[in-house]
Amino acid sequence: MNEAQRNLPVRDWLPRAAALLLGTLALATAFIAAYVGALHQPRPHDVPVGVVLGDQRAQAVLAAVRQRTDKIKAVEYDDRAAADDGLTTREVYAVLTSGPDNGLHLATASASAPAATELVTQVLGQAAQQANLPIQVTDEVPVESTDPRGLVPFYLAVGLVLGGYLASTALGLSTGTAPVSLPRAGLRIAALAVYSVVLGTVGATIVGPVLDVWHHDLPAVAAVGALAAFAAAMVASAVQAWLGLLGTGLVILLLVVLGNPGSGGIYAPEFLPAWLRGMHRWNVPGLTTDLIKSAVYFDRRSTGWTLSGLTLWALLGVAGLLTATIFRTHRRAARARTGARDAPTAHG
Repeated sequence: MNEAQRNLPVRDWLPRAAALLLGTLALATAFIAAYVGALHQPRPHDVPVGVVLGDQRAQAVLAAVRQRTDKIKAVEYDDRAAADDGLTTREVYAVLTSGPDNGLHLATASASAPAATELVTQVLGQAAQQANLPIQVTDEVPVESTDPRGLVPFYLAVGLVLGGYLASTALGLSTGTAPVSLPRAGLRIAALAVYSVVLGTVGATIVGPVLDVWHHDLPAVAAVGALAAFAAAMVASAVQAWLGLLGTGLVILLLVVLGNPGSGGIYAPEFLPAWLRGMHRWNVPGLTTDLIKSAVYFDRRSTGWTLSGLTLWALLGVAGLLTATIFRTHRRAARARTGARDAPTAHG
C-alpha cells in the first residue's frame, strides 16, 4: 500500500474492506459446511457390484442383500467377460459369481476405493454365511501396500489443482487478472503450460522415487499431473479474467470448498451425501483423482471420460481467458474513443 492509499479517509476504504471480509467469511462458512456435512458421517448407498445374467446363485444372494439394505446395488452383465471388464474399467467395485463347490467367488478391485471393497466384502461375506455358502475373495486390482487407504491419488490431485490455481492467482496479482492484449494472454497461457508440466513432473517424482509410493507408470502420472494443473490454472485464469477479485472467491468455492469433498477421494462417491455424489464426474479435483487411479492401477479404457473431461476444462479455460481479453481490450478502446470525443467539448 502506498502513502496515498494509507491516507485515504475511512469511508473510502471501509466498504471494500468490509466486502472482502464478508466474502472471506462466506467462503470459510461454506468450507466448514461442505467438509463437515459431507464427511462427518459417511453412509454408503448403491455401491455397485457386478453380476452375470443367468448366474442364479449370485443373483439370489445379491437380491437377498438388496431386500435388507440399499448399501449395495447389483449391476448386471451379459457374460463373465463383460463383468470382468466392468471391474477393470471401474464401473463396479466387485464382481460376484458362482464359485466351485456350490460356493461363491467375489473379485474385488481395492485400488478403486479400499473402503468400498471392504464394505462389499463384509456385506456379501455375511450374506453368504447366512445362506450357508462358502465364498472365496480375490483382489484383482489391489491398492499399493505403501498406500493402504488409497488416499495418495486424492492428495496428489489436491496438490496439483491447488498448484494450478495458485499459479494463476499469482500471475493475476502481479500482471492483472485480465491480460491487456491477446499476445499477453498467449504468453500467460504458455507460462502456465510450462509451469504445469514442471509441477506434474515434480508430483510424479515425489510419489515415485522420493516417497516410493508407486514405482511404475510415472510418466503417465506426470502427464496426468500436467493436464490437471493446467486445467485448474486455466479455469482459474478465465474466471478471474471475467470477474476479477470476485472470480478468485468463486474459483476457491468450486475447486476447493466443493471440489475436494465432492471428488470422492477421501470416501468413495457412494459414501457421500446425495448432493455431492455425482460431483466427481465433472469437477476438476474429482476428474484428476479418478484419472490418477486409472493411470496407475486400471485398464486404459477407464481413462475415457476423465481424460476428456479434464481436457475439456483446459480448453474452456483457454477460451474463457482469450474471450475475456478480447472483451476488455475492446471496452478499453471504446472508452478511449469516447474520451477523445469528449475532450474538445470539455475544453470548449
